[in-house]
Amino acid sequence: MSEFFGDDELERLRQHGIVLFARRVIFDAQPPMTQARIAEVQAACGGPIPAELLDLWRVTAGGRLDYDLRLNMNGSEEAIDWRWLFWHGGEDGNDLQLRIDHEMEGARQADAEASSVGGPRWDGKLTLLPIGGNAEADRIYAVVEPGADHGHVLAWKQGLPTAWPHEMHEDGITTIASDLCAAFESLHLDEDPLAPAGDYFTGRELLEFLDLRHEEHGLDLELSDKLIDFYRRAIIDWRTPLAEGTLAQEGPLARAALRHAIATDDAALVERLAAAGVALDGPLDANTLATDLALSHGAHAAAEALVRAGAPVPHDALDCIDSAVSPELAELLLARGATPTVQAIVECVACGAPAAARLIAAAYGKTHEDLPQAFAASRDAMLAELEASIEEVRAGRLSHYLGAVGLTKRADHLLSFSL
Repeated sequence: MSEFFGDDELERLRQHGIVLFARRVIFDAQPPMTQARIAEVQAACGGPIPAELLDLWRVTAGGRLDYDLRLNMNGSEEAIDWRWLFWHGGEDGNDLQLRIDHEMEGARQADAEASSVGGPRWDGKLTLLPIGGNAEADRIYAVVEPGADHGHVLAWKQGLPTAWPHEMHEDGITTIASDLCAAFESLHLDEDPLAPAGDYFTGRELLEFLDLRHEEHGLDLELSDKLIDFYRRAIIDWRTPLAEGTLAQEGPLARAALRHAIATDDAALVERLAAAGVALDGPLDANTLATDLALSHGAHAAAEALVRAGAPVPHDALDCIDSAVSPELAELLLARGATPTVQAIVECVACGAPAAARLIAAAYGKTHEDLPQAFAASRDAMLAELEASIEEVRAGRLSHYLGAVGLTKRADHLLSFSL
């Protein structure tokens, strides 16, 4: 890092809980791990702690990260939440010893099950050392078992129940990189945190941390800005290969560009990406296809551009909308393969799109005779859910992105609509 920061600057950053490792920023950084603690961890491992991990722990015992990481897992494009580097004494399930104990208990249970059927016995040592992630749902491991994979860094993600559409429903594990430094360099920024596409963006937590250190602890603004410039070096560049005509061969960059076009509802960019040969048919977020992602985000201009460019339209594309869809877009989706369903009708009504709802109802009625009864039943079920949520929000027991006003508006749409 000497080409970017001087020793004095690095020391001042350290005083504010910020350290650099493998060209990435760790904030809320803990002091280095003591040799005694390292020895305790080593005693639990089936092989030596990788050298890169020891290098990290000699800089900081743990802290926080604020980067994007996407990996192909079980055929799904999964966002991995690597926001913590576990340390002894970490809170909210991020205590390193707690995570080690959890792994040990799981291994003991697996050993008991294996021994009951005559399987090989566990030697009492970890082969995978949990070093970070987000407590329960996403975890990062270092391989500490001797052999060809020693030092590899793996990501594990918990599958979600089948009730969650378009998500990975089985636990998954995959390799991030062959060593910790390469794994850190896999961390990146999909978007510029100084020009975010929405209210919730990668980089927000770091920027808020720096603001707090400046306002309450005297972090120099010039040094803070310099750190942000360094941090922004991790922004991925899909614009250059797009301009050079090579983006279609850069899968991760191409998918990032497509997600950006959807996040900004940029139909012109969608058209440009399609003309450049970028694939429009693979998963962009978990198992969600581009058209579904655009519809769920209310990016209707991008959704229309995607469909017209040949992006596949899932049969249930109209079932999970969350904003008012125009009848023109609904008609286009139906023409390209979306199935007219009662759920889609009710969703359109609730979102304030009665014209689209009637268009879908007409298509449904061509092949079904139960439209009035089915609509009434689905409408009443959604009304019951909305009214229960409104009561919970008003009582302060539930936080909902629509708020009581938005939920009430959807209920009113349902009550005032008739086929």
